[in-house]
Amino acid sequence: MAMTTTPVLITGEEVAGDDDPRYRAMQAHDTRFDGWFFVAVTSTGIYCRPSCPSVLPKRDNVRFYPTSAAAQRGGFRACKRCRPDTAPGSPEWNRRGDVVGRAMRSITDGVVDREGVAGLAHRLGYSARQLQRLLVAEVGAGPLELARSQRAETARILLETTELRTADVAFAAGFGSVRQFNDTVRTVFGEAPMTMRHRAQRSTRRVNGSQTAPRVTDATAPASVTLRLACRQPFPSSRLFEFLATRAVPGVEEGDATQYRRALSLPHGSGVATLSDGGSGGSLCCVLQLEDLRDLTMAAKRLRHLFDLDADPAAVSEVLGADPVLGTAVAAVPGIRIPGHVDGNELIVRAVIGQQVSVPGARTVAGRLSASYGQPLPTAVGTVTRAFPTVEVIAGLSPGDLPMPTGRGRALLRVAELLARGDITLDPGADRDEVSAKLLTVPGIGPWTVAYVRMRALGDPDAFLAGDLGVRRALDRLGLPRGERSALALAEQWRPYRAYALQYLWSGLVGSPGCKEMK
Repeated sequence: MAMTTTPVLITGEEVAGDDDPRYRAMQAHDTRFDGWFFVAVTSTGIYCRPSCPSVLPKRDNVRFYPTSAAAQRGGFRACKRCRPDTAPGSPEWNRRGDVVGRAMRSITDGVVDREGVAGLAHRLGYSARQLQRLLVAEVGAGPLELARSQRAETARILLETTELRTADVAFAAGFGSVRQFNDTVRTVFGEAPMTMRHRAQRSTRRVNGSQTAPRVTDATAPASVTLRLACRQPFPSSRLFEFLATRAVPGVEEGDATQYRRALSLPHGSGVATLSDGGSGGSLCCVLQLEDLRDLTMAAKRLRHLFDLDADPAAVSEVLGADPVLGTAVAAVPGIRIPGHVDGNELIVRAVIGQQVSVPGARTVAGRLSASYGQPLPTAVGTVTRAFPTVEVIAGLSPGDLPMPTGRGRALLRVAELLARGDITLDPGADRDEVSAKLLTVPGIGPWTVAYVRMRALGDPDAFLAGDLGVRRALDRLGLPRGERSALALAEQWRPYRAYALQYLWSGLVGSPGCKEMK
């Protein structure tokens, strides 16, 4: 019996039935479903990924949960074999623009840790009680439980990759006390923090022999942490690396077809991230050098958004692969991702700079702006020496200070002013439609810029740049009308994945006679 490509949205706890596609996914150990839902086994008290290689449990002993936090709330601890806390995230929350989707994106970005539940609720325009009720009904756990699960994941990374004292790990991961940290780790992982550390060290020695990597021992010193960012396959990472390298701002970013490095501006300090392909294991290798380890969770989540690692390529291919215009290109290179960004404010500044100029021209202007107004990093890494200028700094400039035409400079300064005042927010939990409406009131900001911001800064998988030059060229190759109305009409059949369709139009594969050989 064939399984559906994506599981039905789970609300709260659900028991497996005889014909449940989720149970069949478990039988097949199907990795496509990892992160979409979690499997709890009542006879063992453990929750797993659907692809866990352990012996298949009886149907009557299985419970399904939409999040790891919901499974933990149900009294289950994480499996040590499949490590469900390291699974890719559910694309459900990236796709949804309602309050629950926005809340989930904000929680993963660390808003609860920084501002509390009241701060999250205020951002979303709800009371804390309303938000609690909505999240429990939809995902089986409230905001505090979701944040606690995320803190536990951060704690595990620090325990396994550093030599920090457990007290330092506790506070770096966002826990309010060492006791809370110890209780949470035991509840989530079923073992004490030091037991986890010793087990990880033994595993490292088995893999690397007697050689061990230098480990951070001082929580106040700049820290280097290595982690793997999981993703679903297929994942043609070289295309994203090339996209980012082509647009890399000198001094802020560098890269090529196999590696990408950039500066990060984070709540507690700066950082530098270096990413490379993790090989055949379905992940990217990420080295984070941070001034403050409290920024680890936010940095990792922002990088996941940059590389669209929580996407569901099977669902995208199901829609776009059957399309007569895109089908051949999708078959040739399945799994193309949307390039996101680590900082929405930086993205919109660069989008305004890039209006009506070439990619190399926009890169040059952004480099000049960064060289003049970007904050130097405490320690350079490669050619990455400074952070991109903040909107607060840019808002204080005059049009004559900007290396661009006066009209575009005024638009940039107005946008920076609105962002600096908080009248527009481009964080992961922002209301996409509200942001779009506000941006369109700014003279010099048009539909192209708004759609670009929705796609890259706000992660909208259905954003579409109908008037983009690359779209017009692709339609020309196909012999189709190239006007915006024609492009929008054609793109209707690509919903809800028009942003992914755009990547195929940009790739040069669509309408190319040799695209089957380009895989």
